[in-house]
This record gives sequence, structure tokens and C-alpha cells, in this order.
Amino acid sequence: MARKVIVTIAPTGGMAKKSQNPNLPTQPVEIAEDVKRCYDAGASIVAVHARRPDDGATCDAAIYGEINSQIRARCDIIINNSTGGGVDGDMVEQGSNGYWEIMWEQRLKGLEAGAEMCTFDSHTIIASFGGKELLVHTSPNRCRQLAELMQEKGIKPEWEVFSPPHIMQDATTLINEGFDPAPHYFNIVLNAHKAFQDGMPYTPKILQMMVDLLPKDAVWCTSGIGPAQLPLAVNTLLLGGHVRVGLEDSLYYSHGVLASNVQLVERIVRIMREMDMEPATAAEARDMIGLPQLTVSAPAAAGQAA
Repeated sequence: MARKVIVTIAPTGGMAKKSQNPNLPTQPVEIAEDVKRCYDAGASIVAVHARRPDDGATCDAAIYGEINSQIRARCDIIINNSTGGGVDGDMVEQGSNGYWEIMWEQRLKGLEAGAEMCTFDSHTIIASFGGKELLVHTSPNRCRQLAELMQEKGIKPEWEVFSPPHIMQDATTLINEGFDPAPHYFNIVLNAHKAFQDGMPYTPKILQMMVDLLPKDAVWCTSGIGPAQLPLAVNTLLLGGHVRVGLEDSLYYSHGVLASNVQLVERIVRIMREMDMEPATAAEARDMIGLPQLTVSAPAAAGQAA
């Protein structure tokens, strides 16, 4: 029997602009229609970032709610909202000391729109974008606050990790304290080291090391940034993991050729099938990562590729 693989589509992100790739969806209906095409091609999770009408990054619960509703009206894909937000728009403020910060209060708004999952970046880092150094302050107390809120709201965390300490410190501590019952879903992000302090480049040895550090009962996927997206995805399939693709992580299909989200999903599904693997349906993915099934099927749920 073919191994089932969860394919996550990350269609938008909180950094890229339409001026860089006109295929980037940024508004609710546009995102939802793009997600439906990716769902039909084999995606079973969507990593959602919200944008304001001017395309600035936001975690505004009303905008997230509209995106989520538009997606759910079209398919039963698993909805995973970001608590990172982005590097401009509502998300960034300059403090009295002159330092720029991605604001914690804004990040928490991503929990308010009824998503099944939310990203959990359990670490403090510096992100460098647009000539600014942006503090992403996620102290141990803030990690605990985020874990408690997710548990209270019935939201499954996606542990987003960029380096070994991100696995072995707060994520493992909170898991051991019972904030995330098994299975634990980890997203290993590699090749983000040029923009995120403490990020790691992608090599097969680095990926293997990160996988070896994961806690027992972890289900894991990878996100390859830029040109690492395709080789990391293939390496991940060989190691038994799940994959994420999308314009959030890479705007290009190949060198100098702009991509669309559905092209990126279709390509990884073709590769999977050549390796005798099949994309998991949204219902299968929920079982694999410990999410409850939807109580009412979405109208378009039957349209996903088998």
C-alpha cells in the first residue's frame, strides 16, 4: 500500500509582495480560491497568513475569520493560522529605544479566528528584513501563555523550529508538561539562516540531525526556503516525513521562473507518486496528527485528488 504523505500549502506568508510574484494571493477570496486549487491537487493542510486590504501583514481576527470562512466554504482542508504574522503592516512597531519588534499582542490575535491549528514559534530570534532588525520576542513566559491559550481554545500547535534548541528547549518542555498530547506536529524550517538568526542552512546531514532530535511520537514536515524547497522536500520524503510547499517559502519554480502555488503542489505530488506515495486526504491527515474530524463536511470536500 502506498505511503500517505501530508502536503501543506503555504500560499501567502507575511513577507513577499505581489510586485515580486503576481501569483501571490493576499486577499480572502483570492487566497481561498488558490487554496481550493491546491487542495484539488493534493494539499491537506493550509498554512494561512492574513493581509490587510493594502497587502500589509496582519493577524487581525476579522480578516483571518473571513479567510477561514472562505476556505471552509470551498473544501475541508486543515486550516493552520500563523501567530507570527509578518514583517510589516500591523505586526511591526518601533520601540522608544529605536529597536523594531514584531508585536506580541498582534501575534496572539491569530488564535481568535477558529483555526484547527496555529503555528507555535517557541523561541526568540532576530529577523532581518527591509534593512531592519526585527525582534521576535517569545520568552518562556510567553511560550507558556501561548500554550495555555491554544489548549483552552482546542487549537493544535504546529511547532515551527529552525535549529536544535528550538526543539529541545521550550517545545519539549511544554510537551512534557502536557500542553500538546501526542502526536506532536513539527515543521522543520531550513535555509532561512540568511534572514532569521539561529536559522540553519539545508544539507541532508542537518536535516537528519534535526529529525533525530524530535521527541517521541512526533509527526514532522519540512519547509525549505528559497532554492532549498525542492531538494529538501525530496530528502524529507526519503526519510519518511511530510512536505510543505508554497509561495511563502519560495517564489520560484526554477531559476528565474516564477511559480504559482498549484504548480508547486502538483510537482511534489508527481514526485511522490513516482516514489509510490500518495497525498493524504484532509480526513486522513486529521487522523495522522490527532485532530478531530469536521462534524459537517465542507461542500467541496469530495473534490480532493485521491
